[in-house]
Amino acid sequence: MFDLPELPFAKDSLAPWTSAETFDFHHGKHHAGYVNKLNAAVLGSDLEDRSLEEVIRGSRDKTPKVFNLAAQHFNHSFFWSCLSSEAQSPEGELATAIDRDFGSFDEFKNQFTDIAVAHFGSGWAWLVRGADGTLIVKGYHDADTPAFTDETPLLTLDVWEHAYYIDHRNDRGAFIAGFWEHVNWKFVATQ
Repeated sequence: MFDLPELPFAKDSLAPWTSAETFDFHHGKHHAGYVNKLNAAVLGSDLEDRSLEEVIRGSRDKTPKVFNLAAQHFNHSFFWSCLSSEAQSPEGELATAIDRDFGSFDEFKNQFTDIAVAHFGSGWAWLVRGADGTLIVKGYHDADTPAFTDETPLLTLDVWEHAYYIDHRNDRGAFIAGFWEHVNWKFVATQ
């Protein structure tokens, strides 16, 4: 069975960018709902004792409902780990790889921001490492996730409206701009 992870920061520590109220809903209701429904959906099935990644890979084409729940659990869990209450910058090998594959950190931020802002509807912006080691920025719709690919997820931003509506209303751009002050680059570098 799957568990809702604790937030790796105090829920009021990212304010005013994201308030405790948003985390009460986004983590405490939305994400918790995905976990509870996922546990009910896999109970008694051949997926019950599998890892989250195995459930994602094993359900994508067979049981879309289970895939969506499992992928949302993965995406949200990863997103919480990508956030920090302390300001950070990429360092070492990660910083070198960003400069190598995007030309500069600013160009990477521009590409990631463009994907996130322009994303139509609900979904996710991701930084992933391809099988050849190249860093790539991608948008994924709805519950789609790099967890079912051969790419390694490094960083994500939730661009579903429930991630920002309480604090930013419909201003996704302001939410994305503030994200850069709260990225947990230490976590990203360990992926």
